[in-house]
Amino acid sequence: MHASPPGIPRVLIADDQPDLLDALRLLLKGEGIQMEAVTSPEAALDALSATPFDLLLMDLNYTGDTTSGTEGMDLLTRVQALDGSLPVVVMTGWGSVDLAVETMRRGVRDFVQKPWDNAQLVAMLRSEIEAGRQRRRRTEDERRELEEALRIQRNLLPSSIPQFDGCEIATQWRPAAGVGGDCFDVISFAPSRVGLCIADVVGKGIPAALLMSNLQASVRAFASDAARPGELCQQVNRILCGRIAEGRFISFFYCRIDTALGVLCYSNAGHYWPILVREDGSLERLDAGGPVLGVFADASYSQDHVQIASGDRLVLFTDGVTEARSSEGEEFGEDRLLAAIVANRSCSAPALEARLSQCVAEFSSDTVQDDATLIVVAVE
Repeated sequence: MHASPPGIPRVLIADDQPDLLDALRLLLKGEGIQMEAVTSPEAALDALSATPFDLLLMDLNYTGDTTSGTEGMDLLTRVQALDGSLPVVVMTGWGSVDLAVETMRRGVRDFVQKPWDNAQLVAMLRSEIEAGRQRRRRTEDERRELEEALRIQRNLLPSSIPQFDGCEIATQWRPAAGVGGDCFDVISFAPSRVGLCIADVVGKGIPAALLMSNLQASVRAFASDAARPGELCQQVNRILCGRIAEGRFISFFYCRIDTALGVLCYSNAGHYWPILVREDGSLERLDAGGPVLGVFADASYSQDHVQIASGDRLVLFTDGVTEARSSEGEEFGEDRLLAAIVANRSCSAPALEARLSQCVAEFSSDTVQDDATLIVVAVE
């Protein structure tokens, strides 16, 4: 829902007393405030669904229940579900002040006792309308900033995945909060040689995305056909240690794949161990390396290599995949991921990525709790 145009305050009043509505209509018209009146909770919800308002002024009791405030409390809950940014002010008689105070604990901005003082009522309505408009402007500005940040972040990631002689690559990147801290890159060195990295910045949102962008720039600066994965991790770590805020760090994995030689050389900086599934279903985990990036400036990183052959499948992932939770709170976990990879290891890279993503989505009812990135490499 969006507020009405600036300069023309629009108020919805929900009350079942005709005399009270007539008095408010006369008062607010003289103050240049547009008013629409409804006499039931259902009519209030219909009006709010159809037209933008700057404020809802509502009674707590209606003809169906004139004392307990149950109808008003129910209406408040439904209004907040419909438009959580709409300022709500309640009207109450002297005997239900405690009830009005309870509504403020639930997010109501203020309450008015009947009978009211006209000047105080108008001043309070104007104040809440302006405060509500400011909140909505801030929310809209934040929404636009997030959209722009997401656009920039998407542009930093590979727009399309190049394919190479002897292997096929498929990816999925799914941020949890519009922008996120997951990062991946695919760097072409030659028709049969490719550099591949995946990373997870601790945290979410714009701070994590900014750090992710810094990481990407550093990796691109040091990645080359001749760069050894362990040395690359060391160089990137030294850069980040001087720029990363205390308490933040990055898990990172980088590998160089040469399909002509059938070799994958890698270094793992505290990241979830990628899974290499052989054609016969046997598994290897790629764990050689060192600590996470951004914590120890003098950290060293080992590297290792494995032979790869046609039919092998390499799967890289971030914790948003394995830590996806079911409605009962159970984690998807690595065991389920391993089983799904083995069961579908004959699939192409895009098909395997799609099936793994589907398994996670079905398990978690397609609810994104954390940034999730999945990369599948199929050796042909």
